[in-house]
Amino acid sequence: MGVLLGDDWRGGIFDGGWRAGSGGTIEVTEPATGAVLGRVGAATPEDVRTAATRAAAAQRGWAATDPTERAAVLRRAGALWEQHAAEVQSWIVRESGAIGVKAATETSTAAQECYEAAALPTHPAGSVLAGEQGRWSFARRRPAGVVSVIAPFNFPLILSIRAVAPALALGNAVLLKPDPRTPVCGGVVLARVFQEAGLPEGLLHVLPGGADVGEAAVTAPEVRVVAFTGSTAAGRRVGALGAEHLKRTHLELGGNNALIVLPGADPALAASAGAFGSFLHQGQICMATGRHLVHESLHDEYVHLLADKARELPVGDPARGEVALGPIIDERQLAHVDRIVRDTVAAGATLAAGGTHEGLFYSPTVLAEVETSMPAWEQEVFGPVAPVLPFSDVDEAVELARATPYGLSLGILGDVGVAMRVADAVPSGIVHVNEQTVSDAANVPFGGVGASGTGGRAGGAEANIEAFTETQWLTVRPGIAPYPF
Repeated sequence: MGVLLGDDWRGGIFDGGWRAGSGGTIEVTEPATGAVLGRVGAATPEDVRTAATRAAAAQRGWAATDPTERAAVLRRAGALWEQHAAEVQSWIVRESGAIGVKAATETSTAAQECYEAAALPTHPAGSVLAGEQGRWSFARRRPAGVVSVIAPFNFPLILSIRAVAPALALGNAVLLKPDPRTPVCGGVVLARVFQEAGLPEGLLHVLPGGADVGEAAVTAPEVRVVAFTGSTAAGRRVGALGAEHLKRTHLELGGNNALIVLPGADPALAASAGAFGSFLHQGQICMATGRHLVHESLHDEYVHLLADKARELPVGDPARGEVALGPIIDERQLAHVDRIVRDTVAAGATLAAGGTHEGLFYSPTVLAEVETSMPAWEQEVFGPVAPVLPFSDVDEAVELARATPYGLSLGILGDVGVAMRVADAVPSGIVHVNEQTVSDAANVPFGGVGASGTGGRAGGAEANIEAFTETQWLTVRPGIAPYPF
């Protein structure tokens, strides 16, 4: 194996070292071939409770550690992502079915997340308030304590590290539950990087497992904050469980994101943007372009150009050749995508391109003559599917874009003045003018509204401090106050 991972992780869960999980092992498979890549330990709820107790004990010392020491750990972690990028990228390609460019984006973003987080320990930690009655008054930020991070399969490294890094930097301990389909690049690699970076034992626990492990990571008494990324349905359950147990839950959920192509936009450039937004990583992205709203003057040309691009994009095993799309993550997700496409065609839509698959390789698909009541328009597909609908004027485009419970990302292509009016009128956590809907950066607050989650809670100093610390009111007097009792 590579120089970062070694072999000691195989069959284990992580608590500062590797040990057998109480739930046996989880088989790690390559979706492109079905090959077994290895096995990780399977945690149980009891493992989570043990980890939470140990994490709470370790966190107190970590919070008291000199801020410059915490910052140094994060800087070393950032350098390790860069040093071992090729090895980690190989795992991302094989375990998650990503193409090489997407895998490289994950490792470079992981490094940037750590470098951004390295500035948090020395960031101003509060404010001086107006005093009264002869005392000083402060509002200061304190570590929350133990943070649970529950991450999905689609961007397994980014969607773990963007919560793990700032939470650790701000003096917390972390319980990380990666998706059991991507436990290596979503969990094992983080454990190894932070272990090599000198993170003290007991502060990061990697606990692969199913829904019962996730529930334990929310309900463990020591856990104060939960950062969850996943489907809206699962997020509702996490949010309800968190509310029942009085935990702060930060929920980054699904999306059915619109790309609006305004009159006068360049149709070739627009179709290229639309193809990228819908087909990158097989459409398995919460920010993927799920609805293409195209002005009627451009609609037919746009569908033609988008369908041509879909037919030209190579699909195959990204570990064995240059392709644009790899495999869908598993049979269950493939069946979900295929059902939505078939039901939409049965409802009257036209299949302009795609709609077929070989094994887990689903061809890029373009649907025309779509109506708003059809499944591919109403639902988050999470596959390489681009439904296209014409609009007659900007007001209609706004109403169509707003007609969804989701509010994650919005792309608007065309005149900037008109685009800004649209941006102001459509509720969305993220808006991109003259870009498609998929974008992220380590220094920006990320999150959606409505069924897409609870707002921007990851990225950038202010959002991360808000997410992973508590506000404490502190008063100080020069001497003991006199009281009338």
